[in-house]
Amino acid sequence: MSPTLSECIRKFFCLSLLTILALSPLKSSDSLAVDSTNQAKVRQFVIFSAAAYGVALYGLNEAWYDDFPRSEFHFFNDNHEWKQLDKAGHFYSAFHLSNTGIHLLKKAGVPQKKAHFWGGMVGIMILTPIEILDGFSDEYGASWGDIIANVTGSTVAMGQHMLWNEVRIKPKFSFKSTSYASYRPNVLGDGFHEQILKDYNGQTYWLSVDLYAFMKSKKFPKWLNIAFGYGAQNMVYANDLQNEVQGFDSYRQYYLALDPDLSHIQSKSKFLNTCLYLVDLIHLPAPALEYNRVQGWKFHALSF
Repeated sequence: MSPTLSECIRKFFCLSLLTILALSPLKSSDSLAVDSTNQAKVRQFVIFSAAAYGVALYGLNEAWYDDFPRSEFHFFNDNHEWKQLDKAGHFYSAFHLSNTGIHLLKKAGVPQKKAHFWGGMVGIMILTPIEILDGFSDEYGASWGDIIANVTGSTVAMGQHMLWNEVRIKPKFSFKSTSYASYRPNVLGDGFHEQILKDYNGQTYWLSVDLYAFMKSKKFPKWLNIAFGYGAQNMVYANDLQNEVQGFDSYRQYYLALDPDLSHIQSKSKFLNTCLYLVDLIHLPAPALEYNRVQGWKFHALSF
């Protein structure tokens, strides 16, 4: 299965919902006790988010799935495709949706345990209906791999809040344009705006580790993380056999890089804080060490 519009919609859909949730009309209140619940704010959050999600889901169904034949609910095994970068994308989306849910419920005054659990479920609750729509589409099919990646992403966000009451390890995303899209622009994207969603060759997913949070050392910069990255190259087709037949030797890439952490920057402006939060979803260019089986070890002065 190719990374066509269904997969791209999930990425765009999740980024849009993150923005909507981050801008939703919730403000922290000094008068709220740690263990009290501000019912009005919680109700406001639920209504606002549910309405935005319902409209977006209806639009997704009308704009995309109605163009393809429907079928009985079924599964499709795509775990061997695209070197599992699509699964990294599901993990990434679920994590950040859940992390945002937890953050907003805490700001609304929901007790921590409830905020951690119900906020942590946000990623699963948002992404599961999209997987169900795939399952009823003759063109696609629900994917157990996608579902597992969604649950894992939400669980990792929830677990960190339960364990540390903060996020110390978070996924990030980066992209650089490649030449592979020119071979199959209908699949890998025609133009940069499509390639960033469709071309897995240009995508890298990172796990950014907040070393300061673990070490609590004043000698280590609070804003500097270490990130472990994963990507792949030479993927014009979904699986290795197809690529090999067409003369493409697909391979994985592994990275170790520095990573600026913008989450430590706070201002009095809700808008600026939201912008910093959204930018922090991306791995900014930084020095990195790469390993792959074709070229061995490589150093990048700036890795995207």
